[in-house]
Amino acid sequence: MTATADHSAPKAASQRNSFWRHFRYVLASNPVTALAFALFLLIVLAAVLGPALVPYDPLATNGARALQPPSWQHWFGTDHLGRDVFSRVVVATRLDLTISVAAVALSFVAGSVIGSLAGYYGGWTDRIVGRGLDTIMAFPLFVLAMGIVAAAGNTIENVIYATAIINLPFYARMARAEVNVRRNAGFVQAAKLSGNSDLRVLAMHIFPNSLPPMMVQISLNMGWAILNAAGLSFIGLGVRPPTPEWGIMVAEGANFIVSGEWWLALFPGAALMLAVFTFNLLGDGLRDLVDPQRRT
Repeated sequence: MTATADHSAPKAASQRNSFWRHFRYVLASNPVTALAFALFLLIVLAAVLGPALVPYDPLATNGARALQPPSWQHWFGTDHLGRDVFSRVVVATRLDLTISVAAVALSFVAGSVIGSLAGYYGGWTDRIVGRGLDTIMAFPLFVLAMGIVAAAGNTIENVIYATAIINLPFYARMARAEVNVRRNAGFVQAAKLSGNSDLRVLAMHIFPNSLPPMMVQISLNMGWAILNAAGLSFIGLGVRPPTPEWGIMVAEGANFIVSGEWWLALFPGAALMLAVFTFNLLGDGLRDLVDPQRRT
């Protein structure tokens, strides 16, 4: 038992070192990927530490300082209620990132399971899953999300569920295609001959080799999920005011653009654009990190 423990510890340490070496290699070989990871780290830090570091209470109103332009005291200016726009933009990062991560995680897990089973077993399983996914994709996805939130109620939880549902077909179809291509491969047959069950072969041998293209889809869907949440909030079906959220802030600021208060919509819109831009760039780096062929 002691010998086994002695051997397992160096093996785990070697795997960790190998991962970090590969991570550094991916960043060094592609400067755009390094930029994307740096921006992603900045967004995560803003979501985690931002509410504790902002200079003003994002919900505190003050009519005396309403609609002030950007200055050294208020970097992004103030809104029509005198709230500091910079504080609200930073605090909103946590909510938007939480919605995005939760929605994409739900759709990835559910879609991967459904698609993998359909691709591996085929037959009626594949037909039923395919018709269900076709039904979801027959609707304009944002309109479907609007209908779900309008019917269930405009709460954060329902926004997450609606966003997960409209993203589910992307993962299910991709998992189905990747598993279907590999289910008769030589390494799969060898795993079956070794006595592994179908579910173990699917989970431990086929699915890990299907992850690289799905990592790209995850990063794209993270940006789409943030846009979807902001869009629902923009039309009044998402997060309710006065909660800081980028879509709400853009909607409120749009009413003041004509009168010259451009900063109300510009800065939350720029934060939204930066987040989507970051997740779009992140896809290639995530693919390279999880691709077994890139670890050779």
